[in-house]
Amino acid sequence: QVQLVESGGGLVQSGGSLTLSCVASGNIRSIYVMSWHRQAPGQQREVIATMTNGGSTHYRDSVKGRFIISRDNAQNTAWLQMNELRPNDAAVYYCNAKMGTRQALWEDYWGQGTKVTVSS
Repeated sequence: QVQLVESGGGLVQSGGSLTLSCVASGNIRSIYVMSWHRQAPGQQREVIATMTNGGSTHYRDSVKGRFIISRDNAQNTAWLQMNELRPNDAAVYYCNAKMGTRQALWEDYWGQGTKVTVSS
């Protein structure tokens, strides 16, 4: 089995910064894509940043220039550095990993989520 564990959420003032971490563990062969998503109350979950194992990144327009995704392939870890946080960035942030495991060529896993609150 595979587990994704996120950490780093919390309360921050508007304009501040937070860095989220996501560690994947278990029967992992290779993680193809790691991504960060968020879901605000009453809203659909949305993807905000993705990174392939080759280093290609994509960002949602609303976070471009403020958020940075990074990862360590050897450690199966991803980070999301969030700068210039705004009240509408408040949400539960989820990590997702698309990977090959010992059981399957392609599996999709989610973390449990970490809450980010931004005070104005």
